Amino acid sequence: MATIDETLHPIVVLIDELKNEYIKLHLNSIRRISTIACALGKERTRKELIPFLNENNDDDDEVLLAMAEKLGVFIPYVGGVDHANVLLLPLETLCTVEETFVRDKAVDSLCKIG
Repeated sequence: MATIDETLHPIVVLIDELKNEYIKLHLNSIRRISTIACALGKERTRKELIPFLNENNDDDDEVLLAMAEKLGVFIPYVGGVDHANVLLLPLETLCTVEETFVRDKAVDSLCKIG
């Protein structure tokens, strides 16, 4: 039987990749952000993961695009519509980036949660 540490190891790797400066690893983690959110639980996702994403906006457009896309379907991971407001700040921030396709995806995601 696997220990708790062994079962959480893949999640720890994804969280470490969120902090990684290498775009490929960072992008991989963003694409699997729902896995991280499930492992953290709704409250920790709201209080830790979402603020982390907002504070650590990457300059890479591909990472920002993936984040804008994922946050649009993130309501279940933050605890439902009652807590959807926590997604507004990171999406609003993404609406201000230079690349049009990132802004457009952020607006689409805002419309999905709004």
